[in-house]
Amino acid sequence: MTTTAELQNLFVTRPILGVNVAVSNYDEVVQKTLLWARERHSRALFFANVHMVMEAADNPAFLGRLNDADVVFPDGMPLVWALRALGQRRARRVCGPDAMAVVLAAAEKARISVGFYGGSQATLDSLVAAVSMRHPDLGIVFHESPPFRALTPEEDLAVVNRIAASGAQLLFVGLGCPKQENWVMEHMGRVPAVMFAVGAAFDFIAGSKRRAPRWMQRSGLEWGFRFAAEPRRLAMRYLKHNPRFIIKFLRQLLAEP
Repeated sequence: MTTTAELQNLFVTRPILGVNVAVSNYDEVVQKTLLWARERHSRALFFANVHMVMEAADNPAFLGRLNDADVVFPDGMPLVWALRALGQRRARRVCGPDAMAVVLAAAEKARISVGFYGGSQATLDSLVAAVSMRHPDLGIVFHESPPFRALTPEEDLAVVNRIAASGAQLLFVGLGCPKQENWVMEHMGRVPAVMFAVGAAFDFIAGSKRRAPRWMQRSGLEWGFRFAAEPRRLAMRYLKHNPRFIIKFLRQLLAEP
């Protein structure tokens, strides 16, 4: 696991409601990822939005896990704006689906093997088919859809053994927040791969869910598109977290020296 001192050497970070969020770009993601993958490092890369930051603000244990990861990127534009308000003018959005796309393309060229863990079986099958079509020379050596219930210790060990035996150097995990981040941190040092917690990226690449238009993503309105698509599932999340995030971050900003 990367120490805090080592993390500072990897990426510039600023805390947003306690979560250390990185100032980075896709080129750095690819560079670090391929280096770690070649050396068979066990690493954790997360992509934070308002929902994740507020989950961490409400749960100190989850906050600790996020800050023990190797890097947390700003997936949502509100976090990019927060970083810029904190003086990080070069902050850019690094979102899970786009990071997954550029890393898969780079892995194909570099002959780095990949695996996928999560999603429904139908989504996973569509994901593997879509990725194989776009990257015919990519080594997809592992893909598994786990049951929705918690695994027994024996089942979990079997999953770890299957991932290790596959030789996957990059593992994309799509279990939803905060389950996927907790899973990754629980398996740090046990899974010999660079692990990305990418959430809805599985659905987007598989084609089972539509992404917001680019103009909505750039303007910070992607949440509105997703809310319109899934109002029942996302209503309480947005109503609970978004106003509280604004209030809490304004308090943090006013307290800055």
